[in-house]
Amino acid sequence: MNKTITKYGTIALSVLISIGAFLFWYIAYPHAMSYQEQYQLFLWTSDYFVERVSLPGGLADWLGEFIVQFYYVEWLGALLLALLYVALQRLTARLLPPKWWLLSLVPVLMLWWLMGDINVLLSLPVAIVLALALACVMPRRYSWIDAAVLPVAYWLIGPIVWLYIVVRAVQLGWKHLWTAGWMLAAQLMVYAWLLPQWPLQQTMTGLNYYRIPLHYPQWTGYDKDMYELVRMDYLVRHERWDDIVKRAGEYQVNTPFWSNCVNLALSQKRLLADRMFDFYQSGEDALVMPRTRDLTSMLPSAEAFWRLGMVNSAQRYMFDTQESILNARKSGRCTKRIAECMLVNGHYKAAMKQLDLLKKSLYYSSWANDVILSDDWVNAQPEYHRLRQLRYKENFLYSYEEMDKMFGLLFMNNTDNKMALDYFLAQMLLKGNLKGFQQYLGAAQQYGGYRQMPLGYQDVMRCIQMQGNVQGSPFANYAKRMMGGQQQ
Repeated sequence: MNKTITKYGTIALSVLISIGAFLFWYIAYPHAMSYQEQYQLFLWTSDYFVERVSLPGGLADWLGEFIVQFYYVEWLGALLLALLYVALQRLTARLLPPKWWLLSLVPVLMLWWLMGDINVLLSLPVAIVLALALACVMPRRYSWIDAAVLPVAYWLIGPIVWLYIVVRAVQLGWKHLWTAGWMLAAQLMVYAWLLPQWPLQQTMTGLNYYRIPLHYPQWTGYDKDMYELVRMDYLVRHERWDDIVKRAGEYQVNTPFWSNCVNLALSQKRLLADRMFDFYQSGEDALVMPRTRDLTSMLPSAEAFWRLGMVNSAQRYMFDTQESILNARKSGRCTKRIAECMLVNGHYKAAMKQLDLLKKSLYYSSWANDVILSDDWVNAQPEYHRLRQLRYKENFLYSYEEMDKMFGLLFMNNTDNKMALDYFLAQMLLKGNLKGFQQYLGAAQQYGGYRQMPLGYQDVMRCIQMQGNVQGSPFANYAKRMMGGQQQ
């Protein structure tokens, strides 16, 4: 009876884990998978494989990136993650005494919670599964194989091989605990001979388990505000503007990143002039952020620049974002956008380098292979042709403080660029330049394509006439908040 319960209980637990994990990642957190996928570019080349396995933990790192590339297709990524969780549970159950089969759920739940830290790389759970799998296939008695397999295992899966050592110590009995000391000595020798360029702390705890060097995973779980920003970036990437506006009305994160995403969505729906101040505005950086060297902050700004026609700024922001990836990976999303910027600017030789990389990937290769490096092909693409009409005709430098002027020049360059007009007037309002707003309000009436003055502009004019004493005015509330912040 107990054997039957154990057998079918373990199977039932595996089924529940697989279903739960699939639904969790596919329905609740697809944006988390997109976040991981966009910060790597897996290449199907032997050089890429050799580069990965040339470091301790390289095989786990390569396998982790191999799986993450499939996150591009959300259901497939969720399925592979579910299978990884099930593999962890099944291997744990095999190593435990049969009557303790239910405890095989514990490592899965711990890993699930740990992966709430968005900087945890998939190489860590892959390494854990490989370590447990190795323990399962090893003979139950100690032999020379144990001594031979340790350095190889360390090089392939990294320092998580300590998990294998602990499991083997339990399997063989604590009299073989000296193996742990031998392994530590071997690891230190490998470090001294082969890895002097890496900090000892990193080689002992993993080179590629965590995105930030010399940091450790945080047991913080799924931070709501952090994942809300990840969700917004995901929706921007997939141009789901209606979903962004809807979500913004349900949950708010008071950061410039959030404001950038919401304002971009409003502009794409031609609602920026009407509803901008219905949502949180962070200040002068609410439309686009100044250059910030990290791997997330500039993405919505780069997407806004791209759609405005500020192609050089979009390329610069995407390049800086890619160079800010702390584990020195390329980004499929950034590489593609950089290539598109080069195509629009007619820099075909430079674009060829980016396209050659994308052609060696799985999900970006079809687009890269379709590209023809010629003006005729670029002009035949509606989006690229439109951007060539909207972009500046001359190259020049500008400072972030002059962003409103840049939007104005962009609009004067092509008065059909209604997004530039909306951003021009919005930036003046964010800066509190009411005189300039009134001066150029006529341009909105003439070129904006509005049948009547947008509600947001009406609200601003009422505030100007009433000197801000308009109860319930979104713009008046913003102005008071900004003035209060300046006084503090």
